[in-house]
Amino acid sequence: MTLAIRTVLFDLDGTILDTNELIIHSFLHALQEIVPPPFSREHIIPSMGEPLHVQMQKFSGQEDVSQLIAVYREVNLRMHDEYVKPFPGVKEVLANLHAAGIQIGIVTTKMRLTTERGLHYTGLYDYIHPDGIVTIDDVTHPKPHPEPVLMAVKALGADPATTIMVGDSIVDIQSAEAAGTISVGVAWSLKGEAVLTEYGARHIIHDMRDLYALVGLEL
Repeated sequence: MTLAIRTVLFDLDGTILDTNELIIHSFLHALQEIVPPPFSREHIIPSMGEPLHVQMQKFSGQEDVSQLIAVYREVNLRMHDEYVKPFPGVKEVLANLHAAGIQIGIVTTKMRLTTERGLHYTGLYDYIHPDGIVTIDDVTHPKPHPEPVLMAVKALGADPATTIMVGDSIVDIQSAEAAGTISVGVAWSLKGEAVLTEYGARHIIHDMRDLYALVGLEL
C-alpha cells in the first residue's frame, strides 16, 4: 500500500465477535414452525450479514416478518451473554491499533442496542471511536450499499483511500469496495475465504494480528 492506513472499520458479527451460533440458534427458533425440514444452519450461513428482515423474508417467503423478527430478537437478547465472545486476538489488536492512533469504527447490519451491548460485554467498546459506530438503525440503504461505510468514513473525517473495511460476508466486501475503501476478508468466515476473494476482497487475513502488516504497525 502506498498510503498509510489511518482508519479501520470492522463488521461486527462473525468478524470481531463470534456470534455465529447465537445467530443460527435464533433463526432456527424463530422459524421452527414456519419453515419445514430440512431447513438447517447450512441454509442460514450463506446470507448471514444481510439485514435481518431480508433474511427472514427469504427464509419464510412472507412479506410481513415483524413477528418473526420479534421472536428472533427475544431469543437473541436472552441468550446473548451465553454465546457472545470476541474471536482470538481481537481485543489485543484493537487495543494496539487504538494506542497507535488509528481510528476504529464499526459498520454492521445489526441494530444499535445489540451492537453496543456486544461491544460493552466483550470489553471492546472503549477502543471504538464513538462517532464511528454505524448500525442498521442509522442508514437508509444497508450493506451491500456503500452508504454505511461512507457514513462511518464521513463521521470519522477519514479518507476512503486510507481506510480498511474488514468483514466476514459478501455484503461487507461489496459495501467496502463500492465506498472506495480497502476491503479485507477474514478467513474464519463461515462462508469461506474463497467466496470473499471471489467477490473482490483485496486482502484475506487468517489471524487478526495480520492487520498489523496491512496498517504498517510494527510490534
